[in-house]
Amino acid sequence: FLVFLFCKMDIPDWNITWHTDNPDFTKCFQNTVLVWVPCVYLWACFPFYFLYLCRHNRGYIQMIHLNKAKTALGFLLWIVCWADLFYSFWERSQSIYRAPVFLVSPTLLGITMLLATFLIQCERRKGVQSSGVLLTFWLLALLCAGIVFRSKVLHALRASDKIDIFRDVTFYIYFLLVLAQLILSCFSDHSPLFSETINDPNPCPESGASFLSRITFWWISGLMVQGYKCPLEATDLWSLNREDTSNQVVPVLVKNWKKECAKTRKQPVKIVYSPKDPAKAEGGSKGDVNEEVEALILKPTQRERKPSLFKVLYKTFGPYFLMSFLFKALHDLMMFAGPEILKLLINFVNDNQAPDWQGYFYTALLFVSACLQTLVLHQYFHICFVSGMRIKTAVIGAIYRKALVITNSARKSSTVGEIVNLMSVDAQRFMDLATYINMIWSAPLQVILALYLLWLNLGPSVFAGVAVMILMVPLNAVMAMKTKTYQVAHMKSKDNRIKLMNEILNGIKVLKLYAWELAFKEKVLEIRQEELKVLKKSAYLAAVGTFTWVCTPFLVALSTFAVYVTVDKNNVLDAQKAFVSLALFNILRFPLNILPMVISSIVQASVSLKRLRIFLSHEELEPESIVRKPIKDGGGDSIIVKNATFTWSRSDPPTLNGITFTVPQGALVAVLGQVGCGKSSLLSALLAEMDKIEGHVSIKGSVAYVPQQAWIQNASLRENVLFGRQPQERFYKTVIESCALLPDLEILPSGDRTEIGEKGVNLSGGQKQRVSLARAVYCDSDVYLFDDPLSAVDAHVGKHIFEKVIGPQGILKNKTRILVTHSISYLSQVDVIIVMSDGKISEMGSHQELLDRDGAFAEFLRTYANAEQNMEDEGTNGPVVKEVKQMENGVLISETAGKQLKRQLSNSSSYSTEPGKHNSTADMQKSEAQKDAWKLMEADKAKTGQVKLSVYWDYMKAIGLFISFLSIFLFICNHVASLASNYWLSLWTDDPVVNGTQQHTNVRLSVYGALGISQATHAEMDTVDSMIPQIIKMFMGSLFNVIGACIIILLATPIAAIIIPPLGLIYFFVQRFYVASSRQLKRLESVSRSPVYSHFNETLLGVSVIRAFEEQQRFIRQSDLKVDENQKAYYPSIVANRWLAVRLECVGNCIVLFAALFSVISRHSLSPGLVGLSVSYSLQVTTYLNWLVRMSSEMETNIVAVERLKEYSETEKEAPWCIEEAAPPTNWPQQGRVEFRDFSLRYREDLDLVLKHVNVTIEGGEKVGIVGRTGAGKSSLTLGLFRINESAGGEIIIDGINIAKIGLHHLRFKITIIPQDPVLFSGSLRMNLDPFDQYSDEDIWTSLELAHLKNFVSSLPDKLNHECTEGGENLSVGQRQLVCLARALLRKTKILVLDEATAAVDLETDNLIQSTIRTQFDDCTVLTIAHRLNTILDYTRVIVLDKGEIVECDSPPVLLQKKGIFYSMAKDAGLV
Repeated sequence: FLVFLFCKMDIPDWNITWHTDNPDFTKCFQNTVLVWVPCVYLWACFPFYFLYLCRHNRGYIQMIHLNKAKTALGFLLWIVCWADLFYSFWERSQSIYRAPVFLVSPTLLGITMLLATFLIQCERRKGVQSSGVLLTFWLLALLCAGIVFRSKVLHALRASDKIDIFRDVTFYIYFLLVLAQLILSCFSDHSPLFSETINDPNPCPESGASFLSRITFWWISGLMVQGYKCPLEATDLWSLNREDTSNQVVPVLVKNWKKECAKTRKQPVKIVYSPKDPAKAEGGSKGDVNEEVEALILKPTQRERKPSLFKVLYKTFGPYFLMSFLFKALHDLMMFAGPEILKLLINFVNDNQAPDWQGYFYTALLFVSACLQTLVLHQYFHICFVSGMRIKTAVIGAIYRKALVITNSARKSSTVGEIVNLMSVDAQRFMDLATYINMIWSAPLQVILALYLLWLNLGPSVFAGVAVMILMVPLNAVMAMKTKTYQVAHMKSKDNRIKLMNEILNGIKVLKLYAWELAFKEKVLEIRQEELKVLKKSAYLAAVGTFTWVCTPFLVALSTFAVYVTVDKNNVLDAQKAFVSLALFNILRFPLNILPMVISSIVQASVSLKRLRIFLSHEELEPESIVRKPIKDGGGDSIIVKNATFTWSRSDPPTLNGITFTVPQGALVAVLGQVGCGKSSLLSALLAEMDKIEGHVSIKGSVAYVPQQAWIQNASLRENVLFGRQPQERFYKTVIESCALLPDLEILPSGDRTEIGEKGVNLSGGQKQRVSLARAVYCDSDVYLFDDPLSAVDAHVGKHIFEKVIGPQGILKNKTRILVTHSISYLSQVDVIIVMSDGKISEMGSHQELLDRDGAFAEFLRTYANAEQNMEDEGTNGPVVKEVKQMENGVLISETAGKQLKRQLSNSSSYSTEPGKHNSTADMQKSEAQKDAWKLMEADKAKTGQVKLSVYWDYMKAIGLFISFLSIFLFICNHVASLASNYWLSLWTDDPVVNGTQQHTNVRLSVYGALGISQATHAEMDTVDSMIPQIIKMFMGSLFNVIGACIIILLATPIAAIIIPPLGLIYFFVQRFYVASSRQLKRLESVSRSPVYSHFNETLLGVSVIRAFEEQQRFIRQSDLKVDENQKAYYPSIVANRWLAVRLECVGNCIVLFAALFSVISRHSLSPGLVGLSVSYSLQVTTYLNWLVRMSSEMETNIVAVERLKEYSETEKEAPWCIEEAAPPTNWPQQGRVEFRDFSLRYREDLDLVLKHVNVTIEGGEKVGIVGRTGAGKSSLTLGLFRINESAGGEIIIDGINIAKIGLHHLRFKITIIPQDPVLFSGSLRMNLDPFDQYSDEDIWTSLELAHLKNFVSSLPDKLNHECTEGGENLSVGQRQLVCLARALLRKTKILVLDEATAAVDLETDNLIQSTIRTQFDDCTVLTIAHRLNTILDYTRVIVLDKGEIVECDSPPVLLQKKGIFYSMAKDAGLV
């Protein structure tokens, strides 16, 4: 009405606008509504958009031609509009009075153009390169102007109409300018100045892409083309957008989480007595620390509120995620446009009087609405996926940062595996949830809208269909809950299986040596059986689920139509009603089915939320409990400990009680004591790794720490030593030399560039320890804590290290050093000795003082120091001899580098890392070619190219070919039945209406029902039969649906045959394009995912070292980098999905367009039923096409798993375990006579021999020691004896039987080894001693008693059932060694091999072990690989190996007389 007040002219007339062959709008409508619509849009957007611009400043864009042109056009437009305005004023002055609209519209339009020009400049200042708001504005303006343009042209062509020349000319100019503005808006500006993208080598094109390119995801096409031409490499990937990187996302989450925690902590709970912090108490420098206790009386509050992680996530990611709400709501509303337009189209086909253009109009509407739907939906998905990705990044970052600070007691509650799970599984769950969570409100909205439209269509009979659906919902919900419980059970057994597999792989060498594979295989299979049971159950469930899923839509339609037709004779089921209802039911089906899924997904995510919250709320270490003073505070004591009590966790009794000692600056302190008396704990306490219950501890200056078990990173040896410090070549060389690493560098294939595998697999124990030591020395700290670093190295190396590094003349002579040690020989050179027992300090003083005091320590010394006396005498010969000696050592080992492939090859792992960065001095570099040969860790080779068909064939064979083909056949039947039933429906709706009713209703209804039921039974059969995985099922389903739709469209409008093949071709190309890139991106993503987890694993293992060196920030940066690397591959893959979906839906939308178009063209020959059928099918095609490609690529990516399994199953296997025909007699070997005949060994085909032509015979019952420098081939001998590596020549004969001829288990059960690294598996202590349950409890207790463990085990609460943690972490290294001894005592075989078995045990225990072995294995053959020569001086013979050959072999006294290699080693150890 307002409009016409302005116009003072013609009221709208439907005869002009609608019921005519040549439609047009009235003048009034053109001058008001069509002008105002774009203006209203821009003014409505302006306030929000302006706010957004002010908040997001991306930098400043320079004026370029594009921008100048846009601004100029804006001003021109303003001038044109106001020219109209001034013309109107001029007319008034000439007394020509026009309607007010001629003043109002130009004014409004002019101001709007100024606003647009202002926005153009505003965007430039804020760095917006391409604007959606303005593009939409210009598009709207052009559309509205286009209608007016047509109208004006029509008027000009009619001779009768008079023309307003001035206004027409200005309008044509306006039209052209708007068109120009629209075209310019499609291009994007330059990058802003000072933006990150400028110095980025490979920036993501997204930030610079134009608006059109963003909504259609065109900007990723470059990558897709590249991926199609040749497989993508990691270097092709773009950098992440800045707002997706870890250092943007993680800190925000961490900050919000801290705030949230602080809020909940503010609520105090109970009465607390808090001692004032003794460190702050004012006293003398060492003065009395007065503990004031103040009681804080507090009223107990309500139950404690836990910090809510959900709130924190919402706060961090909510604002960006909220945009997805808008898109989703828009999309939901547009979904219903399809059925409504279909209704109009069917009406149009029914009405022969309707003008043709209406049909084309509906077709265009259908197409445009479908396209808009596509664009909006994928923007929505994009936002969801990006949010999910950010959440994952943030969660991983937060977990990593937390893992660096949690206490040890908190670490106990979650194993490494569980924490890694938090990172992988739970973070992933949030990522998946982000895409679903909107369905919570969107599904009900869709259901309500659909029901409302159905009600309008069919009236009350809708409730029949709805009732069926509602009945199905609880069924689905129950199934979802069931599935959930199965899933939890499945996850649990999967966790257990993976944990067990991990341990097996870590301890595989020990498993093989003990021949325990079968016991562990049983364990794995047992868990796997459980898992399969659960999987089977859930597969049956899924079958039922599919059955209801296939039936529901059909039952709903059947019941609704049946009720509708039978309730009232006058209810006619015509095409419009039937097909519009079907389309609406199809829409309904989705939200109803997805809801249970969403709910279960939310439940899962809430479980994950809880797990994460618990982990993030763990208590943290308090580094403040130990006062760190700067070194500048003058002289005085470097470490002060007063009456301090420490525990590992608050719930346990304290480990260290009332410790008091001071260490002056620059002193060397030795800590002695038996296994398990708290020596290592003392060092941990000084590092603030333990909970301090009371007392005062202060340390001056920085700290370096060498742990008992060296922690080595998967990086080059050089990186391990530098440990993030700046390289200083001279100092570096000094350090390497004094830590005795030079000989090792010559052995290693590429010197200090050699990459070291995970956990240092390719270094020997001694080498690891020396690298760990070198790392500490290189970092040049003020206080050094050494946890028994000398136990793992040979005696002469130990001596060298003590002299050069730790001792009074070493590099560190001016530093404060605390050395935990078992070896007595150095005690006379230390300043202070602390003797510990049971967590207390029992004696303390210098060497002389303790001897004078004549306490337990002096006693201990007298027993063990006979041999050491000689050493001190030797010390008087002056230093010259030693220097010469050292040189000789250097030369002794440094023969050609290639020979020595020591433990290089125990490569048991498969993660890759970046190769070392090359910047070392020349003497440490070897030729590049050799270096490449030495990448230890093979990266998981990301395969390239398509998955071969043979893999699918193998997979079908594994299922069974009959079943495979049967299920495919049933599938086809199912879809044929479904097509038939819908076709029948279209015939039914075309039945003629006689007297307001249809004939044959019952026949039609019953046939329709029968077809539907046959369809359902096929589906049911197929799912129960095949249990073919979900993805293949969905793939086939989508394929047949698409084919079916095409058939129906061809039936209805045969002319479509022209259009379907080309569309099919386009579709096929897009698909191939996509799959090529997507598959490769998936592979890159999974390859870059491993380093994230392996780095995390490594960090968890070395967390105390990282904390001691205060390197947390560097590790956090590394972790963030690795996560970003992984997301760099993930981000293009989600965008590629969107890219594909937009392209395919466009193909689908074209099918809709042509189906509608052809039915409009041939409307006179078509029945409305067929039109309904064809268009409603084509509306579904889009969804199915989408699924089809998603599923085919999913299928390809998942079949990759089959491909990899196939690869694994084809790797080389070891010899058979049992060869029945060659089985040795049960009592073999009776004497234990071992004979090496010309025996040679190499680790791999292409490598040199490590043992060369060894000839030696060891008589039964002989005790033989095997010695040699590091890497002389001592351990290789045992590997040959146990056939871990098969011989490269020659043979080994035991009691007359060639061991190469018998099964591995027959051999390995008859020889026992006590291995170098004591490996325990998680499980009971009993299982670790006797996995096959073949011994009685008495036997086990006897063996424990002989291994000196009886007291320890009987003191445990669970005795033999004491649970060992992963890798036996809850026993000390010495105790683990004794457990291995107990294993050997249990098996008691004729041949015993000791591999450096006593390196980690104190001398007292060592003596006990030796005496046990002498008594218990008196009549057995014993081969000992010795580090401590004193253990083998009473053996019958000693074999000296050098470079894989036997150089000396005789009894020890004879060898000492010979003055050969053995003599020089004994001299080094101070035994002569």
